[in-house]
Amino acid sequence: MGKRHWIMAAAAWSALASGAAAESVPVPDPDTIAALARETMEASGAKGLAIAVIDGGAVRSVQTFGLRNAKGEPLTPQTIMYGASLTKAVFGYWTAMQAERGRIDLDAPLAARLAKPLPDYGNLDAYGNWADLAGDERWRVITPRHVLNHATGFANFSFLEPDGKLRFHFDPASRYGYSGEGIMLLQFAFEGDGGASVGEGVAADLFAPLGLKDVGLMWRPEFAANLADGWTESGAVEPHDERSRVRMAGSMDVSPEAMAQLAAAMVRGFGLSPAMRAEFARGSMAITTRTQFPSLQDEAPEAERFAIGAGLGVIAFNGPQGAGYFKGGHNASTANMMVCLEKGQRCVVVMSNDVRAERRFPKLIDALLGPTGMPWRWEYPEADY
Repeated sequence: MGKRHWIMAAAAWSALASGAAAESVPVPDPDTIAALARETMEASGAKGLAIAVIDGGAVRSVQTFGLRNAKGEPLTPQTIMYGASLTKAVFGYWTAMQAERGRIDLDAPLAARLAKPLPDYGNLDAYGNWADLAGDERWRVITPRHVLNHATGFANFSFLEPDGKLRFHFDPASRYGYSGEGIMLLQFAFEGDGGASVGEGVAADLFAPLGLKDVGLMWRPEFAANLADGWTESGAVEPHDERSRVRMAGSMDVSPEAMAQLAAAMVRGFGLSPAMRAEFARGSMAITTRTQFPSLQDEAPEAERFAIGAGLGVIAFNGPQGAGYFKGGHNASTANMMVCLEKGQRCVVVMSNDVRAERRFPKLIDALLGPTGMPWRWEYPEADY
C-alpha cells in the first residue's frame, strides 16, 4: 500500500468509526473503501476481499480486491463466491414473502403441512435424519418462526453429535441455538410431500425479478469460468465446493455484485408490505448466549448478554444509529458478513474467499458505516477490535 493509501486508511478508521452518536456517516468514496480494503488485507493476510455499500436501498458501490485463486487471477464483482450462511438470510426473506402471500403461516406448526408424522419419513440424505426423532413428540410444535429464529432445539447438524443422531437439546421456542438442521426442516416442510422446489421458488421470486444471473442455490457449470477458490486459516488453498443440491442452510453461490443487489432488496423491503418487512428483521427471540458458537452452550448471566434477538434468518440489534440486522457466512475458507441499518436503508456486505479476513471485519465495517452497535464479540470473539 502506498503512503497516500496508508494515510487515507488511518483517517478513515478514526473519523468514520468514531462518528457522533445517532449520526450516519457519508457514503465512503471509492478511494476510502480501497484504502480500508488494503489495510484489512495486509493486516490479516487475506488474499481476496469484496466490499459492497448500499445506501437508500440501492447499491452505491461494489469493489473487489486481490485474488480469486492460487493462479493469481483477480477477484471481480462478477466472480462466483461461496455465500455460505448468507443463504439463510435469503431463505428467511423468501419465507416472509410466502407468508405475505398466504402460502405459509409463520406461527403454525410445520407438522400440519406433512401428510404423515415427521419420523415416518425416515432418514433422508437430502434433508435430515427425521427417523431419529421417533418417540419424542416435540417436533410437532416447531413452526417456521422457530426454525428461522434458530429455536428448534437441534444441534447445528446431527453429524456433529457424538453418535451422529438428531435429537432435541431443549424445548422448541425456549431459547436460541444455531441450527442448520432446523433450516433443512423448513425446506423439507415446503418440499417434502411433493411441494414446489424451494430453489425454483427463490429464483422465481427473488433472483429473476431482480435481474440476477451470477447466483444459484446449487452448482452450475457456467460458474467455473469466473470462480473463487479459498484460503484457510493456515494459508492452504481450498477448492470451491460444487454443491449438487439446494440446501437452504448454506448452498448459495453468488457474486459480490449479486449479493449486493440481494442485500439492497432486503433492506428496502422488495416484495413485502411494510409490516411483513418489519417482521423479517424483528428480534422476536431473545438471544441469551455469550457467543454465536458453539451452537449449544449454557445461557450467559443476564449482565453478560448482548441486547440482540433472532429475526427471520437474521439477527436484530439496536445501536447509536438505531435498529439494524446482520447475518454472517463462514466455513474453513470463507468469511462473509452483511450488516444493515434501517435508518437510511444502509448496508455493508463484505465477502472474502480467505477466512483470515474475518478477524478484521469489525474494524472494517464500523469504519464504513460508522458506529453501529453491532455485537461483534458475540459474532467474532477472537477478532481484532
